[in-house]
Amino acid sequence: MSKKSLLIIAVSVLVLALIGLTFLLFTEKQTNKELVQEFQLDKEDLENEYTRFAQQYDELKLTVSNDSLAELLAQEQVKTQRLLEELRTVKSSNATEIRRLKKELATLRKIMVGYINQIDSLNRLTAEQRQVIAEVTQKYNNASRQISNLSEEKKDLNKKVTLAAQLDATGIWIQPRNKRGKVAKKVKDVVKLAIGFTIVKNITAENGDRTLYIRITKPDNDVLTKNASNTFPYENRSLAYSIKKYINYNGEEQQVNVFWDVEEYLYAGTYRVDIFSDGTMIGSQRFTLE
Repeated sequence: MSKKSLLIIAVSVLVLALIGLTFLLFTEKQTNKELVQEFQLDKEDLENEYTRFAQQYDELKLTVSNDSLAELLAQEQVKTQRLLEELRTVKSSNATEIRRLKKELATLRKIMVGYINQIDSLNRLTAEQRQVIAEVTQKYNNASRQISNLSEEKKDLNKKVTLAAQLDATGIWIQPRNKRGKVAKKVKDVVKLAIGFTIVKNITAENGDRTLYIRITKPDNDVLTKNASNTFPYENRSLAYSIKKYINYNGEEQQVNVFWDVEEYLYAGTYRVDIFSDGTMIGSQRFTLE
């Protein structure tokens, strides 16, 4: 074989080798381009996933009332945001970092599922607790109403017993008398007022010493009294009295007579006598002086 033939063969082999190498380089470049595009899509998907995770942590924190759990969620949210910032700075061609961040995302997903299950359990427990509290509250309210009703009934009963045990003054009469002890016809002749009444029989009333207060009120509602300090308690206030009378009550009917010496000016009109005992008015009567 001639030298010329050998040269032609060598050149042909070299051309074929160059063509093959060029094809391999083109194919590898095309493959690398496709890988970069794939990594770019993976990176975008990862960014979307991390962003959704960060938003989900915001939503989860709104459903949590447990401070410790809320703090853990906040920590995981910070970690998610940090990894998102790392991902945004990674080049699409950095396959190693993208794979690492994919693994981190898978770990975060497991942690997220665990927190969701824990929150669901807590919420179910809270709902059950609210139901129990509502039932207990209802029972308490029912019991309170029953106790209140019993208390009111007891008050009514005590009130009835108290009313039944009170003294009662009936048959009240007032007689104006002159200086001869006779009935005075004119108001100017009155020097004494004789007052009488009957304390009725009451077997429920407590026996023993009692104090009666008699108030004589003039037509202008001024009370006749010998001393401004002559007062007695009545319905959270003090009332002036005209006459104080001590009696010993034994449960039987009892006649009571008292007298008022007229030392002040009296004028014609309608007067009133009120009788009190144990903080209660037990009788009242009006009379007229002409």
